[in-house]
Amino acid sequence: MAPRPIFCMTHPRACSTAFERVFMTRRDTLASQHEPFGDAFYFGPECVSPRFKDDPARREASGVSGATYKNTLQALDDVQKQGKRVFIKDMAYYLFPSPEDQSDPKIAPSLGGGHEDNNPTVIPREELEKFHFTFLIRHPRRSVPSYWRCCIPPLNEISGFDEFWPSEMGYKELVKFFDYAMNTGLVDKSHLTVVDADDLLDNPEPMIQKFCERTGIDFHPSMLKWNDSDQEHAEKLFAKWNGFHNDVLGTRELKGRTHAQKTPTVEAENKEWEEKYGADGQKKIRRCVDENIPLYEHLKQYCIKV
Repeated sequence: MAPRPIFCMTHPRACSTAFERVFMTRRDTLASQHEPFGDAFYFGPECVSPRFKDDPARREASGVSGATYKNTLQALDDVQKQGKRVFIKDMAYYLFPSPEDQSDPKIAPSLGGGHEDNNPTVIPREELEKFHFTFLIRHPRRSVPSYWRCCIPPLNEISGFDEFWPSEMGYKELVKFFDYAMNTGLVDKSHLTVVDADDLLDNPEPMIQKFCERTGIDFHPSMLKWNDSDQEHAEKLFAKWNGFHNDVLGTRELKGRTHAQKTPTVEAENKEWEEKYGADGQKKIRRCVDENIPLYEHLKQYCIKV
């Protein structure tokens, strides 16, 4: 058996797909799984999210309306048994009950249901222990407006997400999971791996190299450049979330920034968001950003540095 699957846990719009593409180049040793738990969360019979709950046609059209948490875990196990190490990138909130049920979390029905002490997720502890968890974050001032853009015209026509839901930003669940993992020994603190997307974009190669060291992946600089077969592989995996990955599919490498990124003032941010998304959009984006900054900062203190 290959070493434990790497599970990169994140929130939307954290540059996670560009990050994931780096590891998709290693098809010789790694088997990439793109957001596998989203199928059960949004479309399957357990359908945790209310987003498509009352839209059976949309769930059927997804092609994964039969996905449960149990058969998702089984599929990952089957891939792992083929000898390559599984690399998963997924949203933390896909492993959680819907927001209104989080005060009384239960294991997913397909995995037996019921309560487990302190476990905030829908996945039993014995299953969680099979993964090597890592974390990827990005400042809400960048991720929230980026997600907003995916839920309005013209992108919402492609994505099928026709309204912005603050609950889908996922910082709350990411922090809840992180704290649970830290407090109960689910992660090895000596190999704790939290990456900030901005650090990644400032220093791509050393950050990826450090991530590889922490997770036991053989690093090679060629992982940061993507050829035609890498492109084909990515297009196939990313097709399930049309509209969310257009930017990263248009690039052929994980390229570092050429100049330092300036931190705008709150006034400048508000002005930019109002110009792009209108007064109502600006207010909603600002509220969501401000709510999530303390959660982001809680995780930021653990980030790896180069």
